[in-house]
Order: sequence, then C-alpha cells, then structure tokens
Amino acid sequence: MANQNNDLTAGKKIVICISGMAGTGKSTLSKKIAQRYGLKCYSGGDALKALAKAEGYNSSVEGWWESPEGLAFLQKRVNDPKFDRAVDDKLLEYAKQGNVLLDSWTMPWLLKDGFKIWLSASVEKRAARVAHRDKISFEEALKVLEEKESQTKEIYKKLYGFILDEDFAPFDLILDTDNLTANEVFQTLCKVIDNMVLSGNNVGLLK
Repeated sequence: MANQNNDLTAGKKIVICISGMAGTGKSTLSKKIAQRYGLKCYSGGDALKALAKAEGYNSSVEGWWESPEGLAFLQKRVNDPKFDRAVDDKLLEYAKQGNVLLDSWTMPWLLKDGFKIWLSASVEKRAARVAHRDKISFEEALKVLEEKESQTKEIYKKLYGFILDEDFAPFDLILDTDNLTANEVFQTLCKVIDNMVLSGNNVGLLK
C-alpha cells in the first residue's frame, strides 16, 4: 500500500496539516499518515521540545507537556514568543519543499496552501486519554489540560490573532473523534486524502 501511494504522490507537491488539541491522537496519527503516503512528517510540538531541551528542560519524557516542568516552559513561551516564532519559521520552510505532513497548531493559519485537518474531541474524552497515557487521575488530567490550553490559546492569539479550538475557518475537514477508534480515524482520513488530495483536483497541493 505504501508503494502504491508513493506512486500516486510522485510529481506532486502535497502539503497536509493535521491539528487538534491534546488527547485527540494527532501526533501518532500524523506519523501513520505520513508513512502511508511517503510524506516527510514534521511536528511543531517536537520542535518546541527540542528548544526546551536546549534550555535545560528534560523534555524527552512521556507526557512532558502536562508535567509541572512542561507547564513552566509553556509560561516561558507566553512571556517570550521567540520559541514559537522559531518553530513556525522552520515549519514554513519545510512546507515550501512540498510532500510534507505538518503536525502543528499554527500552520493551518499561516500557510496559504495545503489540505488542513482538525481533529475534534470533547475535553472529557481527551482528559480520559491523557490520564490513561500519563498514568494520572482523570481530575488531574482535566485540570492540567484546562491550564495548558488556556495559556496556549493566549500565545497564538497574541502572536497571530486566531483563537485555537474556536476559529475553524482555515480547515478543509473537521473530524469528530469522540466515538471513533484510532484505526477508524486513520482509515477515514486515508479515504478523504485519496478522494480529495490525490484525486487530481489540486486540493492540498502547492500552487
């Protein structure tokens, strides 16, 4: 299947952006989609973690963003936009190359081209997933998500003027994942990409 889809993407400059709040599964899904279609995958979150590591944070541990240290770095980003600007500038450079998948909260607003997907899920469902992943209580996961997302929204509203998880204007597809398994989300997105991005109608291609 991967070789077949590599043939379909040959000669095209595809750009796919996948966004969604924590607990929607966007990072794992982005890697799977990129592998299936032979796209290079770049994560804004991973790039920010690399910058955090350079600042002395232990950002490689699972669930780091929801940890006290991750939240401290988030506050540092609120106070100084240089970290987010550096990551976004790099992602924009990658997008120009084409045949990329960007796991990013900002690229749907900053890129003119590309096929843009938003994964939606209720905060209760997302908190349950984060609690299971990070081995913390549901109540703790819910509290951390609310704090983290409030500050993240502040960063992007200040930098770019959009409100994360409220402004959906840039998106070509919004998929509610509450009642879908990870595999069902993957299969659904593959069908959408096959029919809308690879069908020859120029949706999601660099112009």
